[in-house]
This record gives sequence, structure tokens and C-alpha cells, in this order.
Amino acid sequence: MKKILKHYFGYDEFRPLQAEIIENVLSKKDTFVLMPTGGGKSLCYQIPALKLDGLTLVISPLIALMKDQVDNLKSNGIPAEFINSSISYPEIIDIQFRILQGEIKILYIAPERLVQENFRKFLNEVNLSLIAVDEAHCISEWGHNFRPNYRNLETIKKYFPNIPIIALTATATNKVKEDIINQLNLECPKIFVSSFNRENLNLIVMKKKNSFDKILELINKYKNKSVIIYCFSRKETEIMANKLKENGHKALFYHAGLNDKSRKLNQELFLKDEVNIIVATIAFGMGIDKSNVRMVIHCTFPKTLEGYYQEIGRAGRDGLKSDCIMFYSIGDKRKHDFFIDKMEDEKSKKHMQEKLQVMIDYSETRDCRRKYILKYFGEEYPKETCKGCDICLEEKEFFDAKEIANHILSCIKLTGGFFGTNYIINVLLGKGQIKEWHKKFYLVGIVKDFSDDELKDIISSLINLEFIKKNNGQYLTLSLTFKGLDFLDNSIKLELPKPQKEIKVIRKKLEKDFDYDEKLFERLRILRKKIADEREVPSFVIFSDASLQEMAFCLPKNKYDFSEITGVGKQKLEIFGNLFLNVIREYVEGDNYLEDDKTNLIKIIEIEKTEKPKLKNWEITKKMIDKKIPINEIAKKQSFTEDTIINHIGKVVDNEENIDINYLKPSKEKFEKIKHAFEICGMERLSLIYSYLNQEFSYEDIRLVRIFMKLGKTKI
Repeated sequence: MKKILKHYFGYDEFRPLQAEIIENVLSKKDTFVLMPTGGGKSLCYQIPALKLDGLTLVISPLIALMKDQVDNLKSNGIPAEFINSSISYPEIIDIQFRILQGEIKILYIAPERLVQENFRKFLNEVNLSLIAVDEAHCISEWGHNFRPNYRNLETIKKYFPNIPIIALTATATNKVKEDIINQLNLECPKIFVSSFNRENLNLIVMKKKNSFDKILELINKYKNKSVIIYCFSRKETEIMANKLKENGHKALFYHAGLNDKSRKLNQELFLKDEVNIIVATIAFGMGIDKSNVRMVIHCTFPKTLEGYYQEIGRAGRDGLKSDCIMFYSIGDKRKHDFFIDKMEDEKSKKHMQEKLQVMIDYSETRDCRRKYILKYFGEEYPKETCKGCDICLEEKEFFDAKEIANHILSCIKLTGGFFGTNYIINVLLGKGQIKEWHKKFYLVGIVKDFSDDELKDIISSLINLEFIKKNNGQYLTLSLTFKGLDFLDNSIKLELPKPQKEIKVIRKKLEKDFDYDEKLFERLRILRKKIADEREVPSFVIFSDASLQEMAFCLPKNKYDFSEITGVGKQKLEIFGNLFLNVIREYVEGDNYLEDDKTNLIKIIEIEKTEKPKLKNWEITKKMIDKKIPINEIAKKQSFTEDTIINHIGKVVDNEENIDINYLKPSKEKFEKIKHAFEICGMERLSLIYSYLNQEFSYEDIRLVRIFMKLGKTKI
């Protein structure tokens, strides 16, 4: 499986759980996968599809997404197609013929097609080996994005009883997970739940005041970066996009009210980087598989935490740092209430009110936002601070809150627990509409040192401490808990964080994962776009930003070095390798580096001929290793770099051949430092290890330690 992973997708290592999931699928057992967006769900059925004899059928609700996924697979040399309403009948017949000829390994369809009798008859003639149900939460009425046509999938087991099913979703509570398994009639499925933690996403909630000015400031700091902005209504998306254009930005809107042609065009222009900002409705959503979205903005808070998590999941799919900004105002609750009140089924209405309250609690919490999300999905966050949300990034100062807490709790108690946050604040500040019988309270106007917003923050802190209970329903009233009453009775010491000021997390410059050459990165982006335009595919289908950044950091000198870049599989190496290597060479050989640097960085080695059988080189290397010849001598005798020889050793290890490399062990100090870096940064990207270690050790040393770790020889 690792050979397939490297050959087609250009990755050296699987992400967490991928290998175990693939193994279970290949054993032809039903599988349930709960893995966050960007976690690598697609590979869990794409790699088995390449290993299994017949066709893998993928059911997806997003027609717009199918083409991107198929283009991506084809660019990696994988025969894949889709059948949906966007293609003609002759095209469908041609695809079906090629499937019967065994020329296609993966076919994407929408759930509606599975109920068509003619299509089911066609599938009965096909050697069907696996069925993958993507976005499986759509089958559950308790899911955040229930789609009635997904109920058609209840019959899969009836029509294809002997075909294993893998159900995949990025967002599902335990209740939704059980519902998916029941609805699809999965037989004793093995359940895989990956971590929901997306470390590369910064989670930021801002007060919804002067929000357009703040959005302009954010976008100006993300110049030419891909951004998605979510608005509540179609009208709001159009207003926002037009205002952004007036301010000199390339922006388009996207919602269900557009005709198919306009919607498709706007999406393609965004995917192909012709425009960098797309403004969309929350309700309609977008089938976006764009890997380099650097920021997602919500102008109105979503109605469910599941929906919010899925939408912010469109940021940073390439693993690079990205920001998720949400503008919050409790006044926006009325927008959601309007639609919830129209629901006729009381059970469903109550369920949606509870979901909405979870979203409000998330927006108002004074605790770590990452911890809140993970807890909701049944996962504990082990660290004290995530350093990736506005709460944890804020420099906290504490103050003596005993007196103000007494005033707030006393006001809630005296008003009987029948009023919400805004009314309690009005009483304490002595402003706005106050009931006649409350105007005589000693608490009216008692607070002089805190503003509305500061009092809201303090009340949120008291809710987090469970002094105050927020009562759900049409009106969000506040009442005291036993803990709150005990505080009033005993008047104990209390320190709270100072009320939150406007977040200062808007960075001057997007944080980089490592110190790549930005000028070279821009040249590589231009080349990528040119190739993508010629092939009529989105840029990220050619290479992700992460791959380009690694190229601009590692400066590969030849095809072998280029093959070591993350995301470079065999087909991309052969088709695009020389094109990108030429740009890198021209850049390095130009005026961009000092003459002294050129001697070290550039020794251009003749590109290896693709006909040259690499296995023979590995065998020669292995024989020399068996004779305990030093690496520098092996490299000299074969006219290779030491780096290439170490990679030969890695290939021999991957082929599970016996090899004794104990004589090549690094010093204990060097080994432990590099090993620790791998444990912190993961095994996938050597450039991150190199950067993490402040370039103290060579790539040769790093690769050698990784080989020892793979062999389990971690004790020196």
C-alpha cells in the first residue's frame, strides 16, 4: 500500500488511521470512517480501489465536487470518471462501455442515480468490488445537512449484498454515527474515529461591529490569497461581493438563486485562481475541494456547530496555516429563529433549537474554542492552551471580580430568573427599557466602570464557571445555579479574566510553516497556473501550495530529488518534473543567490534516465552495505550523491529485504535530537524537520534516522 501511496499520490507515509482503514476495506468488511475535512478520507477508498480487481463506486452529493476529484485522480494517473446530470447521454454510454472493458477503476455518482433501474441493471453486469458513501451524514435526519435523496441508499445492501461498503463523514455526533450505520444496514462495521483537531486552523470570533471594515482589513493582509466568505442570505452575498469589488478586490458571489451556468462559471473562476474571493450562502454551501484556501469568514454565525466545522474545514486542506474568522452578534439569532419557527414537526424544531444553542455557547465561551469543539465531538483536548484560537492567543489579565459578580448574580436573583443578558445589563447600567417594578431596585445604575460589551464578557465567564445557567427556548433567560447561590451567600474571593478587547490576532503577514523562498514560490505558482489553464483544471490539481513551498525550500536539483517532494507521484514526476526543475534552476543560477551559495546549493546533476532500472542500483547499494562500505564511498563508486544512496537504503527497507545498517548509526546526541523532531512534526515532511532543527543537521542525517525509526532501531 505504501508503494501505491508514493507511486500515485507522492506521499511517503500514511496519515493517522489511513493504513488501518485501508487494511479493513481490503479484507472486504464494512467500514465506518469519521475523519475531519483535510484528514485524508478520500485515500481510504481510492487506494483500495487501485488494489481491488473491479470497480469502486463512490456516491457523493456534490456534483460540482465530482469533476475536481476525478481531475485530481487523472492527474495522478488513476483511471476515474463521473456520471451525473452535467454530462450528455452519449458520454454516459461511452463511460459505461469503458467500465465494462475494465478501463475505469473509480466511478463517482450522485445518490439519485442509484434508484434508476437501468443503472442498477448496468451495475449488475459490472465487476463491482467496493461502494464508498461520501458525506454519509446526509443520510441522517439528525445530521446537520440531511438530504432526503440520501435515503435511497437504504437499499444498497438489498441490491448488492456481497459488496463491502465504506461510509465516510467529517462531522457526526454519536447519535448521527449510529443512524448512518443503521440506515445503510452496515454489517458489523469496524468503526474508525480520527481526531477532530485541525492544528493548522486558527479559530477566531470577533464582535459584529463595523464588520465590513474589519473584513477589508483582513483581506488586505491576505492579498491574493484564496478566501471564502459566508453570508446568511443571497442578497447579503451579492451586496458583500459588490462592496469588495468597489474596494478593488476580485470577488464573486455564489448561491442557489444563480442559474447553473453562472454558478458553474463563478466556481471555476475561483478554483482556477482568476478571482481569489468567493462569497457564498451558508444554506447552500459549496462543493469546494480547493486545497489552498487561506481564510474562511462567517459574517453570521451558522445554525449548527457541525455545519460550522465543515465550512471552516475548507480552509487549509494542504496542511498550511489558515484563519477562520466568525463575526458574532446574539441579534443574529433572530435570523435562525425565523426559519426554525416555521418547522411543523415539534421534535425537529426542538432539536434545531438545541443545536443553535450549542453554536451560541461556542461563540460566547471564554474557554479555549478548540477544546469546546473537540469536546462536542466526544474528544478531549489534552493541552492547557491551543495557541490557535482568540481565547488562547489573548494575553489574559485577571482582576478582582468579587464585587461585579455580586451585582450581576444579585440582579438575576432579584428579577426572578425571567430575563436575558441584555435586560440584566440594562438594569445594572440604568439605561434602556426597565420594568416599572424593577426601577426601585438598589441595583439600577449601580455599575459605572464597565460597558455593555465588558459586562457581556463577565457574564459569559460566570456561565463558564457554572454560576449562571442559560435557559434554552425562544427567550434565552438567565438563572442562578446552586454554585451561584453559594457564592452570593458566602461572598468568596473571585478573579476573572479582564473583559476581552477587540482581537488582535489579525497577523501582519500570513505565518509560514518554514522559511521557503517566496520569490521562487511565486514563479512556481505562475508556472502551475499556466499548466492548469492549458489543461483546463484548477491549479491545485497540478500541485498544492504545500508542494510548491517545499520545492522553494528544498531546491530539488534533479528528478530524483524532485520525486522526494510531498505530492509528487510517478505520473506528475514524468509530466511536470522537467518544467518545474527548469524554473528552479534558472532562478538559482540567476542573481538570486550569492556566488558562494551556488557552489553548495546548485551542483546540477544530470537527470536520471527513466529507462534506467532503479532496482539494479538498489541491489548494488545493498551489496556494498553488506560489505560495510561507508556511504560516501558507495556514492563515489556509483556516481551518486550520498542523499541518493540513503534513499536506496530506504527503498530496500520498504521492500522488506534484510539489511544490516548498524554500522551507519549516528551519534546518540544527533539521533535523539532528530528522533524527537520526528515525534513532534510527524514522519511525512522532511523539510519541516530540517526547519524545526534550525538546519543543524543535513537531509542525509534526517533521512537516515527515519530509516532507523522505521526499522524500530530507536535505541542507540
